[in-house]
Amino acid sequence: MTEIIDYDLYEVPPRWLFLRIETSDGLVGWGEPVVEGRAKTVRAAVEELLDNYLLGENPNRIEDHWQRMYRGGFYRGGPILMSAIAGIDQALWDIKGKRFGAPVYELLGGRARDRIRVYQWIGGDRPSEVGEAAAEKVSEGFTGLKMNATSELRRVDTPAAVREAEDRLAEVRESVGPEIDIGVDFHGRVTKPMAKRLASALEPYEPMFIEEPVLPEHNDSLPAIAAHTSIPIATGERMFSRWDFKEIFENGSVDIIQPDLSHAGGITEVKKIADMAEAYDVALAPHCPLGPIALASCIQVDICSPNALIQEQSLDIHYNQGGDVLDYLEDPGVFEYHEGYVDVPSGPGLGISLNEEYIEEQSAKTVNWHNPVWRHDDGSVAEW
Repeated sequence: MTEIIDYDLYEVPPRWLFLRIETSDGLVGWGEPVVEGRAKTVRAAVEELLDNYLLGENPNRIEDHWQRMYRGGFYRGGPILMSAIAGIDQALWDIKGKRFGAPVYELLGGRARDRIRVYQWIGGDRPSEVGEAAAEKVSEGFTGLKMNATSELRRVDTPAAVREAEDRLAEVRESVGPEIDIGVDFHGRVTKPMAKRLASALEPYEPMFIEEPVLPEHNDSLPAIAAHTSIPIATGERMFSRWDFKEIFENGSVDIIQPDLSHAGGITEVKKIADMAEAYDVALAPHCPLGPIALASCIQVDICSPNALIQEQSLDIHYNQGGDVLDYLEDPGVFEYHEGYVDVPSGPGLGISLNEEYIEEQSAKTVNWHNPVWRHDDGSVAEW
């Protein structure tokens, strides 16, 4: 019987954690188990799960391994444990695809499409120079963009703060015209009253969606916000299992879900979440401001999910200082974008080949990325 015999973890710039799992018959699978800013914490969880549950086991039993890792702990869920499970799950699917000589999407039912649309970030954390950046990215072929709506906001802020956000979106819309989709990320920085005011102000510019209009712990506010706007509402990057998504499916407040393949239990769990969403007429747009393994995993699920809408990707994103998504690949062409789309990957497993020598080299560097801590002008901590 084939067994899982070894694993290695590599913390690499700019803020990623890669997992390499090896089997007794020489196959290697890669995963990306990380919470941005908590890589060392997730690393410990990955080691605990692999040492206690998977070493010496048959790598083919992916569903059973998922259930054991999840249900084997009395305390379940949350970002750390679900991200650890996610990276392990990605690596197991990579191994299984390589064993059968097929992309993961073929093992999940086959293609529902030939390519998936991607969007490009503009503007940074405190959005600026968005009009020029938008025109540049459209000239490169992107037809979907995403930008932050605001920097930090007070619980109830001034009309000037609302107008500033409106002016930025107006600048982008004027720069690119009505043929380009623009996602606007509230990033959980916005309270319910401000979310309602901002949604009303941004409505004339017809964004593709407003993302995470409130923090996920305030998802009970989403129906009230949805009642104030016709803009599609997206959320889900800080939700970690199908059970976390139940409420927003049932209350009908969300139009697009954004589970993260490196946070929400991996390929196994996100495919289930996507199928649940389809039953509620909700689209899928996986969150992915991460590395090449996470992106490859997202694309595998997108390709076999009929309700997949668009894919986030991190090329040139403002977080990527010291490393970018293509740097770790043997063949960066696998993520070439044409007319705003990325083609179906043809290779087995996740469809990518990683430069292991470069990963080893980069993992020798000190990586210590943490979220910035923002404060309001009165000294209180603000949402980043």
